[in-house]
Amino acid sequence: QVQLVESGGGLVQPGGSLRLSCTASGSDFELYTITWYRQAPGKQRDMVARFTSGGYIAYGVSVEGRFTISRDNAKNAAYLKMDSLEVEDTAVYYCHAGIPGVNHAYWGQGTQVTVTV
Repeated sequence: QVQLVESGGGLVQPGGSLRLSCTASGSDFELYTITWYRQAPGKQRDMVARFTSGGYIAYGVSVEGRFTISRDNAKNAAYLKMDSLEVEDTAVYYCHAGIPGVNHAYWGQGTQVTVTV
């Protein structure tokens, strides 16, 4: 069981950068696949980036080449580095921890990212 807390969101201009952090408390963090999701008002929740417990990484097509996911299991943390931000990236970003085939999964509270001129 883990608890997740996101931080690092804020207001930036197009072309700017932010780094989001997901800090976990609990045990066995290294066994979890970490996924960043985002949701804009009135829209469905989309997968942004995923870093599996086995070390595989995947990105949503709209962010590949601009965002970078990483994790530091020794620190019980995962990160999302966002470069070349666009207005369309505006959303609440959530950290998710889960294990494929296991019912239990965990969500953070979300952090707001706003990209505006």
